[in-house]
This record gives sequence, C-alpha cells and structure tokens, in this order.
Amino acid sequence: MQYFSLNKQAEKVSFKEAVIKGLAPDKGLYFPETITKLPTRFFDRIEQLEDHEIAFHVIDQFVGGEIPAPELKQILKEVLSFDFPLVEVKPDIFSLELFHGPTLAFKDVGARFMARCLGYFNREKQAEKVTVLVATSGDTGGAVANGFFNVPGVEVVILYPSGKVSEIQEKQLTTLGKNISAMEVKGNFDDCQTMVKQAFLDEDFAGKVKLTSANSINVARWLPQMFYYFSAYKRLKEKGKPIIFSVPSGNFGNICAGMMARKLGLPIAHFITGTNENDVVPEYLRTGIYQQKNTISTISNAMDVAAPSNFVRIKELYDHDLEKLREDLSGYSYTDTQNLMVMKDLCGAYSYTADPHGAIGFAALSDYITENDFQGIGVFLETAHPVKFLDVIPKEIAEQITLPESIQAIIDKEKSAMQISSYKELKDYLLR
Repeated sequence: MQYFSLNKQAEKVSFKEAVIKGLAPDKGLYFPETITKLPTRFFDRIEQLEDHEIAFHVIDQFVGGEIPAPELKQILKEVLSFDFPLVEVKPDIFSLELFHGPTLAFKDVGARFMARCLGYFNREKQAEKVTVLVATSGDTGGAVANGFFNVPGVEVVILYPSGKVSEIQEKQLTTLGKNISAMEVKGNFDDCQTMVKQAFLDEDFAGKVKLTSANSINVARWLPQMFYYFSAYKRLKEKGKPIIFSVPSGNFGNICAGMMARKLGLPIAHFITGTNENDVVPEYLRTGIYQQKNTISTISNAMDVAAPSNFVRIKELYDHDLEKLREDLSGYSYTDTQNLMVMKDLCGAYSYTADPHGAIGFAALSDYITENDFQGIGVFLETAHPVKFLDVIPKEIAEQITLPESIQAIIDKEKSAMQISSYKELKDYLLR
C-alpha cells in the first residue's frame, strides 16, 4: 500500500514510512492510494467473527503486508483486549461506549495500535530512536502516554494547553515518567498543534531527532478507529434496520474513520457530527463557507478545536464535492448551557450518565431524527468516561460517579510537566 500527501507535493510512501513520518514533507496528511471494498461474504458472516478477526480484515490492506499477518493478528488481539458495549438508552437509540480501555477514552485503540506498529518497526536493536510528538486537547495525551509507555526505542513528548484539560486528564499524561514527557503550553490546543506541525517541518532536526506524531493525523492512529463501527454493526445487524452514527467531533479523525468504514462497504445510512461552539464544520455544511475562527474554551474540552486537521481527509473521500458530502453528513453545534441540559435530561429521563462529549453526540442524534423523521437505529459515540469531567458535569450527577481503580491509582500522584510558551522552548528541549 502506498500513501500520498493530500497537498500533492511530496513523494508517495509505504505504510511504515507514513507511520514514522506522521506528516508529509509538504505539510500534507497521508492518505491511502487505493481503498478496496470488502467482499459481500465478509459482511454476510460478520456476526460469526471476533472483533480482532474483523479488525484484521479491515486494516490488512492498509498495512500492505509490511507487518506479516501472524504479527498483525497478535497486535490486534492485544489492542482489542476490552469491549465496546452498546447500551440501549431508549428504544433503537444506543450509546456505543468507547471508554472501557486503560485510559477510559476512545483513543486507546488508535494509540495502542500505533505504539505496537512502531514497536514492530523498531524491533531491530540498531533501529533509530523515534520521538513521538503529540498535541492533546484532553484524551489523546493519556491514551498515547499509556500506549507508548516503556515501548523500546520510543520517546514521547506531549503538549497540552494549560488550564484547558481536566484534572484527571492532566494526571494521566503527567504522572508516568520514564519515556513520557509532558509540556504544559500557555495557549490553546490549536497553539499546541501548530507547534507540533512546525517541528515536523523544521530542517534543524534532520539527522538529529527522528520525529513522528501520534495525533489522528498519523495513519496508524486514524485508521484503527474504523474498528468501532464494524463492531457496532456486527451486533446491530440482526435488527435489519438502517443505522446512523452520531459522532462528537473535534479534530474529525473519528468520524473520518467511520466514513472510511463506509467506503469499505459497511452499510451506514448517515453520519451526524456534533460539535460545541467550535462549529467550523457544521457552519460549512450549512453555508458552504469554511471559515477559520478563534478557538472557544468549553466544558467539552477535547472538542475545542477550531482547525480540525482531519477534515481535509473527509473532503478527499468525497472528491471535494460539498453536495455529495451533505448527502452523508449532517452537522449540529451546542453551547455549554445546552450541553448541561442534555446531560441532566439523559440522567433524569433515561438513567444514563454521559460525559460532555457523548452528550453532544446524543443531542445531535436526537435533533437529526426529529428533523428527518428517521426510522431506524441511531448510535451516538460515548467517547470518554464521565469521571474524567467531574469538574464540569452537573454536581448532582458527578456525586453519583465512582472513581474507577485506574483513576484512584493516579489521582494523588504529583504531576511532572515542563511549562513552555514558545516553539523555541520546545525545539531546545527536543535538541537537548
């Protein structure tokens, strides 16, 4: 499998090169040269397969034989060692809970897959050390820290915006030590992401530091997110109804992976994106104008992204045709006040506790169903455990949430993070 840059000014690369480079030299995101639909017989028997078996069929063409089948299958067994429960909130409306991994966030799957791919590529003792540089708006940092912890030949540097992640999210990425370093950036997520992209394009690192990214711009973080959608379909197939997915979206990697799953033949009837007040994409779908805005801080902090990197991949999937995209994607945005009301309604009316991101997914799904009189199954993605947002969830709901053991183990640990406010400080650290 070859990957090309979406900026079309860089040479094609292999899966291994795309994973290690993260971002193409022309600043573009890598995209697979070909996408081959899965055969009908695969979907006919999907309910007979384990999730890791499904994942192998889904990801194999994108790895392109660069990791032999036995090793790839073992990686997938390790990655998918936890469940993605489907909880029926009300008739034909399901929450797909993606927070049952080690850091209680949907990003565990992508982070663990990428870490194991890099571990495989670095298995020779003479392999060059790789530095994983990643920006986080909340959950990516903890997932990457956990996924890459003690991986031989890999150092991880995580940038996060000061005061804009929850206490638990911060503890997850600042308390591991060893090969994991955290940088607390004076600014917002987009500032962190800009620094990461600047580092990739800085020629001063050539021959000194080998950088890659573990954000969803990296193909090994982005593509494994397809697994969620196949897993949900496997369990809902017997209902024989059309299925729509509502995805709370920040950097748009998760919903883009769902669209890739659809490209592979997964029968998804429609996608809905729900955002907070950082509504660049819903506004684009409404008006046809893609307008950059300043980032707004909200209680759904992992979605505080004003420049979603992965949306360019979505445009590529739809041949940059807005009308074709509108046929498959609807967008809604919500204020913090509306979000708090949804969390209260979910808890009061349906006895379901959602985090501030999943609540937006539910709200967007509900609005789409009402506006379009949809008759079928609706699935909203619950992307993180509510315990990670105790400081913003309504108090009466937060008081009912029990701390999981993994959180109890770190909550009293002292954080270790270097405070920076400029790219020069990051560069000096990487070249130390």
